[in-house]
Amino acid sequence: MSEDKDDLFLAEMSGVVPLKREPRVILPGKVRDGRDPSLDQRRQAAVQGEQRDRNILKEDGIEPLDPWFVLEFKRPGVQNGVFRKLKQGRYEAEARLDLHRMTAAVARKELFEFIEECYQLGLRSVQIVHGKGQNAVERESSSILKGCTNHWLRELEIVQAFHSAQPRHGGTGAVYVLLKKSEEKKRENREKFTKGRVPYDPS
Repeated sequence: MSEDKDDLFLAEMSGVVPLKREPRVILPGKVRDGRDPSLDQRRQAAVQGEQRDRNILKEDGIEPLDPWFVLEFKRPGVQNGVFRKLKQGRYEAEARLDLHRMTAAVARKELFEFIEECYQLGLRSVQIVHGKGQNAVERESSSILKGCTNHWLRELEIVQAFHSAQPRHGGTGAVYVLLKKSEEKKRENREKFTKGRVPYDPS
């Protein structure tokens, strides 16, 4: 009797086509139905788990700083004249990051990505606003962000120097930052310098 039921079931299901299933993981470069491939890439990243955090900035144990404390830092090799111009605000900021009202965790992410992106774009002089607090509530948050900014910028080798801004640019609530020249910019400068020059031939 059971064999008859099996035969009957198979006969009834003979024309049924299995439903198409979406693959669990989409390989990079594969486009489905003309849709944005970035959607598939984001889904793939979610399946594989979060990518390793490249952010090297320390999160804990950073002391807050007084709102009026002047930040200053210069790596060996940075010329005194260059640092003096930075301190005086004579380099125009090519980009600006405002950390106001951010938590330290969010500010850590924003500052790291900002500095990296500026370097990749070949920017040399940028500004970061951490605030100094106009009232008691803001003052506590700003002093924490100021301490974090002071610590984090020193951790990034891309950063060559920094100094608290002039009053017209935010005073001790902001900082001028000088970045290392990117390899791309170095290459462009070499090409400009050598363009049109005839190599020296001693013979």
